[in-house]
Amino acid sequence: MIILSIIYRILYFCAMQQKIVITGGPGTGKSTVISALAKQHFMCMPEISREVTLNAKENGTDQLFLTNPLLFSELLLEGRVNQYIEAEKRNSPIVFFDRGIPDVHAYMNYISIDYPKTYVHQSTIYRYDFVFLMPPWEDIYITDNERYENFEQALAIHNHLERTYKNLGYKIIEVPKGTIESRVDFILRCTKL
Repeated sequence: MIILSIIYRILYFCAMQQKIVITGGPGTGKSTVISALAKQHFMCMPEISREVTLNAKENGTDQLFLTNPLLFSELLLEGRVNQYIEAEKRNSPIVFFDRGIPDVHAYMNYISIDYPKTYVHQSTIYRYDFVFLMPPWEDIYITDNERYENFEQALAIHNHLERTYKNLGYKIIEVPKGTIESRVDFILRCTKL
């Protein structure tokens, strides 16, 4: 049954790769849902901001986003564009992204820092087929060494993300709160996978 499902998905989408973003403020369950999708053998591109943060720490900068947000955002933008290009090279009809390219300038808007017009330009070149927005959820929200925002800041980031994607012409699909399984099922039903 699983093999038939996978074959159907490949045949159905063989003409075009579906690129699907799962975005939202910090601590909303994005990475957990991406992990669950990966366990179902979907191609998933991981969040790279933690990698950028950890690399900066190894080079002596504790919080690159706080000390040099423009450099941090440039590294994120480059990484996310590279992820998009890498996904296109793979022979996968469906790719899920843990955050998308527009998230970079949404965060810059959140902290009120000017950024080059290329940020928005990249978001218009590299487009996604679906955008799923995970809502703020205080019951599951935690902070850690890489996530420094409090819940009120997470709410504000959510609003900036929603506005940014809408300004780019995306139809945003909000993922209801629930179990990991119910959230994954909702996403798969919405994309008809």
